Amino acid sequence: MSLLKTVSPENAEGEIADAYSFFTKSGLPVPKPLEMTSASPGLLKIQSQLLEYYMNHQSLGFALLSLIRYLVAKKYDYVFCSSFNENFLKMQGMDEEQIKTVEADPSKAPIEDKDREMLVFVMKAIENPDTVTQEDMDNLQKLGWTDQDIFDAINHGVGMIGPSILMKTFKMDTC
Repeated sequence: MSLLKTVSPENAEGEIADAYSFFTKSGLPVPKPLEMTSASPGLLKIQSQLLEYYMNHQSLGFALLSLIRYLVAKKYDYVFCSSFNENFLKMQGMDEEQIKTVEADPSKAPIEDKDREMLVFVMKAIENPDTVTQEDMDNLQKLGWTDQDIFDAINHGVGMIGPSILMKTFKMDTC
């Protein structure tokens, strides 16, 4: 049971309903971390705008973003988002064995080479940021990634860590 009073999608009105609308209008479930943020409507609005930004990103595709979220959630034992994003990976055609393989070695992700290189880089940055070098940046740029793409990808991964802590704190990190 949650320690926070939150607003469920079916009871949402006004600003909160607007923040949920990207998901409700698409027929997608409102993610629990977004529902958790309904405890602070101002932050909910910002968070929903950020989610919409990534869902419509000009360069970072859905498969890459789903893998980033999944791998970071697994690393931080973020139960809800591990399950939520595993389902997205399955909807994109990955099976259990492929998912476990990617979890063990992101360089084996069944995505385009360019995206795979970004995924490996993001996980390197998340796991040990001090090891990132100019050579890493140059390699990504040679593949066509911009500084904005690189920043946005890492920010997306880092953005999973805070909600992981919040979901555990408020006893909402369940499937």
